[in-house]
Amino acid sequence: MSGGSGILVITGTGTGVGKTVVSAAVAALALDVGLRVAVLKPAQTGVEPGEPGDLDEVGRLAGEDVTRRELARYPDPLAPDTAARRVGMAPVTAPQVAAAVRELGTLHDLVLIEGAGGLLVRLDDRGSTLADVASMLGAPVLVVAAAGLGTLNHTALTVEALDSRSLRCAGVVMGCWPAEPDLAARCNLVDLPAVSGAPLLGTLPAGAATLDRAGFLAAAREGLAAELGGAAARHRSQRVSSARPDGQGLP
Repeated sequence: MSGGSGILVITGTGTGVGKTVVSAAVAALALDVGLRVAVLKPAQTGVEPGEPGDLDEVGRLAGEDVTRRELARYPDPLAPDTAARRVGMAPVTAPQVAAAVRELGTLHDLVLIEGAGGLLVRLDDRGSTLADVASMLGAPVLVVAAAGLGTLNHTALTVEALDSRSLRCAGVVMGCWPAEPDLAARCNLVDLPAVSGAPLLGTLPAGAATLDRAGFLAAAREGLAAELGGAAARHRSQRVSSARPDGQGLP
């Protein structure tokens, strides 16, 4: 990230929007400029012991120099509190996550926290969420959003939830930009900053996770804005009076 070291919470508007790929991209760019980077996954769900999880993907894409820590793993692909309860395991609490981040921060320039699902997914039966973690740490939150239909509402709701808790939204990244974006995606690229009130800090191409490490670093640099260590221009909202079916005049 530009501006030096710190903590960044990475959440999504839902599942499957590309949080892990965005986490890896931010980590890769920071490593490339010599920063010491750690990525923390508070709760990995839907993965059995010994199976590769999200942090293995981060290491494969960003490089083995990134420190990776997973606090808990639950086999069922459910919200962390539900997944823990089903197998009789202890849940992860927000104070535990915050303590782990502070510990990692003593040895690293940048600590990324990748949540599970969306911002308000429950970590434990007391209702702790990733938003509580961000509040305890005073950390900004990067929102990863889908590209297609429905993302304006989902993103605006997530940013509104951050605002209501006095948490700073660092911006929004589209985690899986299609090779052939449809009309909705192209319009969303233009409208999302105005609708959500948060800057659009880039897009990562669909299939980025299949690239080799050098190709992934190049895609991260090309796709993410300077605020995240990339070279892309920040996307700015430009209201389109009429969106033509051929997409002419749209990004």
